[in-house]
Amino acid sequence: MEKYNKLLIQDFERACEKYAGRTALIYLGEKFSYARLKHLIDRFATALDALGLGKDEKIMLYIPNCPQFVIGYFAAQRIGAIPVPVSPIYTPHEIKYLINDSGSKAVLCLDTNFRYVEEVFDDTCLQKVIVTTYVDLLPVYKRAIGFLFDKVPNGVVRKRDHVYMFKQLTGKYPSSPPRVELNPGEQLCYLLYTGGTTGFPKGCYLTHTGMVSFVDDIRKVGEGFVKEAQEVLIMVAPLFHQMAQGVLFGLVLTKGNTAVLMPIPQVDPILKAIEKYRVTLFLGAPTLYRMILENDRLDLYDLSSLKYCWSGGDVLPLEVFNRWKAKFHVPIYQVYGATEVGFVAMTPLAEEPLPGAVGRPLPSREIRIVDPETLEPVPPGTPGELLVTSEYISKGYWKKPEETAKAYVKIDGRIWYRMNDFVRTDQDGQLFYVDRGADIIKYKGYRVSCSEIEAVLQDHPAVIGACVVGVPDSRVGERIKGIVVLKEDVRGISGSELLKWCRDRLAPYKIPQYIEFRDMLPKSKVGKLLRREIRDEERRRIRKEKGKISV
Repeated sequence: MEKYNKLLIQDFERACEKYAGRTALIYLGEKFSYARLKHLIDRFATALDALGLGKDEKIMLYIPNCPQFVIGYFAAQRIGAIPVPVSPIYTPHEIKYLINDSGSKAVLCLDTNFRYVEEVFDDTCLQKVIVTTYVDLLPVYKRAIGFLFDKVPNGVVRKRDHVYMFKQLTGKYPSSPPRVELNPGEQLCYLLYTGGTTGFPKGCYLTHTGMVSFVDDIRKVGEGFVKEAQEVLIMVAPLFHQMAQGVLFGLVLTKGNTAVLMPIPQVDPILKAIEKYRVTLFLGAPTLYRMILENDRLDLYDLSSLKYCWSGGDVLPLEVFNRWKAKFHVPIYQVYGATEVGFVAMTPLAEEPLPGAVGRPLPSREIRIVDPETLEPVPPGTPGELLVTSEYISKGYWKKPEETAKAYVKIDGRIWYRMNDFVRTDQDGQLFYVDRGADIIKYKGYRVSCSEIEAVLQDHPAVIGACVVGVPDSRVGERIKGIVVLKEDVRGISGSELLKWCRDRLAPYKIPQYIEFRDMLPKSKVGKLLRREIRDEERRRIRKEKGKISV
């Protein structure tokens, strides 16, 4: 515990001293040195303090991958506040809940989603709205060209007493934020949200000590392979996910390396950036690897600089694994974990990745594979539910005691998190993924809660019951299917009307691709929805259809 008794920003500040002139970030062609990035963080931290924000107050980061995310994340921590990163494509319905659940007093958002914040402002605990743009930190001539040729998305910002502009704040205040005494073992480093099993996202929190231990684990995996002050990572994975944060801090910003930030994950710009900046490190979901392999212009780009590629967020299909290695002569290594516990396992870089394996447990994580009913350990090599514990992880959800009781269990005096995944180990200790719990869908690398979508569908005045399942699809992982029971006296409700209802309340990646109407849903004797029965039914139907096609 002693070696992790420090704030996350301290290792970054040491890198800033050692590598002041090196490039920390590249964004839309603009390079930010470590010295410049630290200067912007300190100025923004001073501004946040001047706005009356301080210790333990939550500051929501409602922005995509850009320097302002890193600046906001570290500046909040610098004054003892707690960053709350969320997806920039969330709807007003979603952010209203997240703002109030987290207790966020301020939000840093893009001008393009400012109207969403304003729409819900009066119904939340927000006090300050700080607005930035995609091009705030670019030189004047680049901003002018972008707007001239209509290349920059922009939104209308209404001037109100609680609205502040990021660019003005970082230009107005000096780089001298107050020194705040913080206990790394108690001070929260962040509050991240993951899908909920009762229809609402759950807040996952971690102390600075916990985050430092997590980042140190990742750094150790890279020791001897990921060089200091020599690597370039292309950051396509969204920074509001813990996977991206862990890799950014563990392999880049604490080691003097460079990250190319991609605000919008489009394949051709990604490939062009890899070639232009001689990118050596790549992190992405299996869907992104597939999209790259299927790009018909792939051979026009030189990707020979790539050295280490990681996949996370979903199961990596064997076909994608093999095609990538055959094409680029570089294997895809695995990262595996959850927002609640960070990374659980990674593939050692000294070993050739085994197809189907998700790596070895990280040093600070202890695992058990158990029978999900009895929680007793299963025999070696037998599939079972994965439990994870560590002295550094949080022991529950933010203000969700019922959810905590379902997901965390006490065994032998220690708190274990139930991953809701089924795995097995081989004789060498490698973890192999077998299946996931029925209440989580993996769509394009996103972890989607069935219950959250079901709750939205059931809010429709015509719906009395809903079940959401994942339908296997080799291109995206699983497609989302909603099965709905209407009230007896309802007529004329169509699937398209329910999809529009969802579009108004859910992020695009959560919207069902199919709506099916039924008279009833399968339930247990105590009235619990038997989602697994419908899921198995869909899988049988797909196997049957494939059989007909093959004949």
